Formats: sequence, C-alpha cells, structure tokens
Amino acid sequence: MSERKRLIIKLSGEALSSPGKSIDPLRVKDIAAEIKEAYDLNLFEIGIIVGGGNILRGKVASEMGMERSSADYMGMIATIINGLALQNALEALGLETRTMTSLNIPQVAEPYIRRKAISNLEKGMIVIFAGGTGNPFFTTDSTSALRAAEIGAKTILMAKNGTDGVYDSDPRTSQNASKYEVLTHREVLEKRLEVMDSTAAALCKDNNIEIVVFDMNIKGNIKRAALGENIGTIIR
Repeated sequence: MSERKRLIIKLSGEALSSPGKSIDPLRVKDIAAEIKEAYDLNLFEIGIIVGGGNILRGKVASEMGMERSSADYMGMIATIINGLALQNALEALGLETRTMTSLNIPQVAEPYIRRKAISNLEKGMIVIFAGGTGNPFFTTDSTSALRAAEIGAKTILMAKNGTDGVYDSDPRTSQNASKYEVLTHREVLEKRLEVMDSTAAALCKDNNIEIVVFDMNIKGNIKRAALGENIGTIIR
C-alpha cells in the first residue's frame, strides 16, 4: 500500500480556455506544469476531474431547447476532449498519465474500472477521470465526490478560476462579501453555499471527504493546496 496521500483535483473546463479559444494550449500547459509541481513532491497520488463548460454545458444546452439527457451526454464528451488535452500536456512533461472514461470510447481512453484506477494510482500514474458519472443529470462536481469516495481519496482540491474561496455572497457583485476560512459540510448544505451541487456536497459529507476551495490562477497554489497551506476555504 502506498504511503502517498490520494487526492482529487477538480478543474473547471473554463480554466483551459481563453477569450476566443475554447481550449488554449498555453493555459493547458500552465495547468499541467502546476500539477507537476505537486506530483514531483512524491507525496501524493493524483486523480483529476475536468469539467466541459468551455465547450458545452448540458444544463445551458437544455435551456436552449435541447433534450436534457442528450445535452448532458454532449457535456460528458466535452470533458473527454478536455481530459485528452490535459493528458497530452502532462505527458509532454514526462508524467505517465491515464485517461479513464465512464463512456465507452476504447479508441481514445481506457474504460473506468475502479480497481484498475486504484492500480494506476499506486503505480504512480496521474489518472484523469473523464466522461462525468456516465449518467445524465449529474455534474462533474458529483463525479469528483463519487470518484473520491470510490478510490478512497479523502481530499478534493477544488481549483477555482479566479475565486479564492467560499464567500457568504458573490464577491464579484458585493463589496461586503465575507470569506469563510473553515466550513462544515452541514453548513454548506444548510446555507446553500454554491461550492458544488447539493448531491456532491452530501456525498462528501457522508464519506468524510475534505474539500479545499482555492484560486488556481495564482502560480503554485495547486501545490500549496495539496500541502494543506491556508490559501482558501477548507470544508470538512
């Protein structure tokens, strides 16, 4: 059994994009370099969940009149596209990486099998979990909580794109927004704080999974969050 701490890094799809580019190669390379900093400490087994919002959000597509299940499956495919982009950037840095997907696309990625995923992590590979849960009506937040529970990861690093923690109101629109340093899972649910969707929050609560919410746009923050430094909001 490895002595390294197993954790999940949750990235938004938008983190891979820039104005005019749904996937910006320079952004992807920068994120891969940040992940490598944490990996090179040799203290962690790293799983990654990446969203697909830079390409398509199932909920938004359904609001445009598309049938929700079809829209969600399109969103799952978007996460696979992002996962493959990140995989290639990590491998270019010399890191052995596996993309495992809950949708059956054997030509491009391994199918998600829990025991295989754990084996890959124990061998020192970075594992990217793509394709969401494989079911419509669930977000990649829920995927993060589900995969963390399945593989025994006790921490989810929720890397936000420009937000440095959890606030009692939207800091982008309220000058009086107050940042939480520490929260309980129960408080997140009762106060309806938009850290993640309620299904994911409840799953983390039931499985004692710690969540660290931080701003990934500050260089070195992924490594700092993995090391437990006080750079955002901790939910436990």
